[in-house]
Amino acid sequence: MSRLSAAVPPWLAHALRAQRGPVPWSAVVRGALAAGPLLLVAVLSGRTSVGVVAALGAMLAGINDRPGSRRAAVRRLGVPALAGAGGLLVGSYAGQHVGAVTLTLLLTVLGLLAGAVSAVGPVASGAGTQLLVAAAIGAGMPLPEPGWQRALFFVGGAGWLLVLRLALPTPGATAGDYRFDGERDAVGGVYDAVAALLEAVGGPDAPGRRVALTAALDHAQDALGGPRLRRYASSAAERRLHARYAAALPLAEAATALAWAGEAVPARAAEGPRRLAVAVRTSTHTGPLPAPSRSAPALRALDDALLHAADAFDGGGDDNALHTRRRTAASLARTALGSGGREYGLRVALGFGAAVAVAQALHHARWYGNHSHWYWLPATAVFLVKPDLGPLASRVICRAAGTVLGAVLFAGFAALLPRPAGLVALVALCGALIPVATRHFAAQTAVVTVLVLSLVMVGGEPGASWSRIGETLLACAIVLLVGHLPALGQRGGGVRARLTHAAEAAHVYLAHVLDDGTTDDRAGRWTLRREAYRALAEARVSIDLAAAELPALARHAEGTDEVAATLERLVDTTTACAVQLDDTGRLTPEHIERITALLDELAEGRERAGLVVREGQALPVPLAG
Repeated sequence: MSRLSAAVPPWLAHALRAQRGPVPWSAVVRGALAAGPLLLVAVLSGRTSVGVVAALGAMLAGINDRPGSRRAAVRRLGVPALAGAGGLLVGSYAGQHVGAVTLTLLLTVLGLLAGAVSAVGPVASGAGTQLLVAAAIGAGMPLPEPGWQRALFFVGGAGWLLVLRLALPTPGATAGDYRFDGERDAVGGVYDAVAALLEAVGGPDAPGRRVALTAALDHAQDALGGPRLRRYASSAAERRLHARYAAALPLAEAATALAWAGEAVPARAAEGPRRLAVAVRTSTHTGPLPAPSRSAPALRALDDALLHAADAFDGGGDDNALHTRRRTAASLARTALGSGGREYGLRVALGFGAAVAVAQALHHARWYGNHSHWYWLPATAVFLVKPDLGPLASRVICRAAGTVLGAVLFAGFAALLPRPAGLVALVALCGALIPVATRHFAAQTAVVTVLVLSLVMVGGEPGASWSRIGETLLACAIVLLVGHLPALGQRGGGVRARLTHAAEAAHVYLAHVLDDGTTDDRAGRWTLRREAYRALAEARVSIDLAAAELPALARHAEGTDEVAATLERLVDTTTACAVQLDDTGRLTPEHIERITALLDELAEGRERAGLVVREGQALPVPLAG
């Protein structure tokens, strides 16, 4: 794939790239038990239309059913499902009671809102997607139930998948309380990532391993930090996992400092974190840990962190904090209303609104014949127009290819399978395939196309495979056109907003470390370090997506990757400074020189990239001793 990426343009290479990893068998089982059985019960009870709506709710929830903890799944599946129910409610009543022009304006405004909210984060983006998709389906799909019943059954379908997620044990998870298997795996992944970084210190793989450590820490924070009725962990098993996660933070700090120094460490340094990872996953004792090596400040910090972790694993740890701060309503509103949210909302509103307008025109011109299929066009546009779902060209290519493949496959299945039993079985099969198909947008599109066409046919509408292809290609053309229109404001606003946030987080972290009065506040320091690295990771994702756009769009984010690289080196250097100050209380000339050089490089890079420095956000120049 690396040779292919070098030989083809970035926008095409991204379209050909697929995620790798083991098959998520637990998610496959849940998918098989969700939409298909719900539809079967509805068909047997004579309420087929109810089953169609419930299966749609389960299908959209299945797209969001990703690895992680059960607690985190409540938010990841539940919030988008509630947003989808709201969209279905609004769309159903609007489709029945307002005209084409008013409906188009209403859904366009809804797109503006959903797009702006999507800039907040992945869960908000999932909620915005389901809000718009369900609104289009509610307005265009002919169903006998009133809007409130549709919304109720939609939530019921998503809720059924969530119940399966909470109740079913993970296959092969036999250690400890199965309810926390996602948390155990996430925390164990942090210790494995620390060990991998230590093994790569001094080599060319160290930067990539440090990025992987950040991803592991982010995943563990998300797994442990889901919604809860009480403020703190209530069960002993969960408290132990929180303490073991907290014990990994000083290890990660020391490993990052060693990677910054660039000098290879003894091979046994990675043995301790490896044993801790096994102990987390198996709920057993760590056993003997390797002998310490205390020849350098970072190695001494690593040894102290390992001893602290051993104490936490033996039951002596009492740090249950996740070292993260809750985002306030004001900060969420600033993100949604900022430059990134405004650009995101405008793009979604234009793309979704244009698709609704064209679909309404075709619908009233009887292009669809005697059946209402117009919801497919705007629903397709939603997945194409949302920037965080991938580069525009990649989304268009994958959506078109996936729809064609799915329509062809469904046409074959529909000709061979008995009705409705065969179609219900096909829905169950597609539900099981969704967790695997999410690794590539074209594969996901193909599976979802087969599933939705099966639901439509079970619901009483005739097959519409070939018209779906035409509508999908039309949606691709609309979104490509809208995606290249000049924006009201600065293009690349989402990338610059995330990068500015990362720069501000780096500033706060550096200022905290260099302030003599706060160097003893390690818990606060770890919180700021986590925020800085997480903000950098989010900025990196946005930059990589922007770089894979067509040249006309990619040029608006030029220079941001260099700024992100400088910020990463700055945060790594700040971490090394923190370890050095803990050990000696003074910075070495090398630390001071590196920080000063990085600050100068960052100032130049931010000016070239057009990033605005807020008043009072100039980064401090460090002083020795």
